[in-house]
Amino acid sequence: MPIQIAIEPPRQAEIESLLRQSTEYATSLPYPPESNFLLSIDELEARDVTFYVARNEHGRAYGTAALVDLSPGKAELKRMFVHEDARGHGVASALIERIETDAMIRGIREIVLETGPLHAGALSLYRRCGYTEIPNFGQYIGEEFSVCFGKSLTTVYSASA
Repeated sequence: MPIQIAIEPPRQAEIESLLRQSTEYATSLPYPPESNFLLSIDELEARDVTFYVARNEHGRAYGTAALVDLSPGKAELKRMFVHEDARGHGVASALIERIETDAMIRGIREIVLETGPLHAGALSLYRRCGYTEIPNFGQYIGEEFSVCFGKSLTTVYSASA
């Protein structure tokens, strides 16, 4: 499946539908509501957020992800979601690869993220993409239902330079 990834605004009907599906999936898992840390569309439109959309060869949106600047050289991956019809076709890996490339160009040297212990597919994806488990950070400190990961991009950058 050919995939095109671009930075796009999140406020588009097709994207809003994907974000709703992402929210529905997250809230269907047996986590307490306060343990879901999903960014709203308003938050995804903030200046410190870069929003990515993965589309198939026909232009249909199949996946989303956001990169949120945390501090100089560090950003957080948020709202990673792939439509169920596109899972297993490399969409999530392509999103991560594009985000990491853009992040390195922007001087970001570390990406961190949070997911839940019941998100088996996400846990597997992040490990496969070279992310390692780190202590919970920021708003996730003390959260029983949070698993945090991080990845240094300096080794990725020098390997692909």
